[in-house]
Amino acid sequence: MNLGSKTVVFRCDASVRIGSGHVMRCLTLADAIAQNGGDCHFICRTLPGHLMDHITGRGHTTHALPSPVQPAGADWLGVPLTQEIAETAAVIAGLPVDRIIVDHYGLDAVWETEVGPVGCPVMAIDDMADRRHVCDILLDQNLGRDAQDYDGLVPERCHRLIGTSYALLRPEFAAARPASLARRKTAQLRHIMISMGGADAGNATTRVLDALAAQKSLPDGLHITVVMGGSAPHLDTVRDRARTMPVSTDVRVDVTNMAALMRDSDLAIGAAGGTSWERCCLGLPTLMLVLADNQVSSAAALGTAKGAVVLGGLDTVKGNAQFTQQITHCADPERLHQMAQNAATVLDGHGTDRVYQALTKEALQ
Repeated sequence: MNLGSKTVVFRCDASVRIGSGHVMRCLTLADAIAQNGGDCHFICRTLPGHLMDHITGRGHTTHALPSPVQPAGADWLGVPLTQEIAETAAVIAGLPVDRIIVDHYGLDAVWETEVGPVGCPVMAIDDMADRRHVCDILLDQNLGRDAQDYDGLVPERCHRLIGTSYALLRPEFAAARPASLARRKTAQLRHIMISMGGADAGNATTRVLDALAAQKSLPDGLHITVVMGGSAPHLDTVRDRARTMPVSTDVRVDVTNMAALMRDSDLAIGAAGGTSWERCCLGLPTLMLVLADNQVSSAAALGTAKGAVVLGGLDTVKGNAQFTQQITHCADPERLHQMAQNAATVLDGHGTDRVYQALTKEALQ
């Protein structure tokens, strides 16, 4: 079964404020659809830090919605809903669309009922369980979420895909999992990865580097790898700080080998969000920062499951005794090994396959 010859339209955005997570997880699913013969189109608004060039580079078609006349404010959408519906519907009207997949905190049941052809199946990807959807499939890949959280928010007929077993990870993470878990049996703290999201609008990366530089007992020979997106507004600042670090530190931009980098790292210091599931798949011990309100719930669940050590917000880093204590604890091989085992139990990395199979069943029905 596959979605060969089907046209699938994705509606998602990336920006310095929104981050890259919505687009990146949709791209993972789009790659799986395209590998099985489907044709994927992305509709994205032209916002600072959009990833349309990256989407095109992965072989998918993009359709750009106009930039907001005024800079986007506190809302996720950036334009009035009526404008969003009209502009998106005009794009979809020119496509032989077979399915619509929407991943956007600013869109809900109103959008889902008005933009597509009558009867076109809709899949909604959500993390918040805070608004109604009119969809055939609802995906919420977060730890701690229950199907009942969407009672009254989706139609009775909706197929709910809930939890980390449906996390949208690229296939290289599942492929790297056996080797990654094997090397952690004898782990030593020699390589730290820092990843605060593709945009890192708040410059958390520099704060973490400052805190690490202030540590008195970093292991000899320690190396730090910083991963950032090319559109990150503080990239030059991070590069300047990396050059003055007391330990070897390099900054990598728009990496294409994230699974390999995580496999070869002994500890991650990273933001909550979609990357959390990549780290867990590879059993990568993590000190996690919560940098947005929408990360609080899943971060708390991950901390309860001991899939990561949740530090809290940025104020828990610089000059904070807890951060220093955790870095010291992670120099203990047994501590690293236990953290790795806990993280690896959260998911197996095959969520994309499961979501794709759910899509094919709905397409056949």
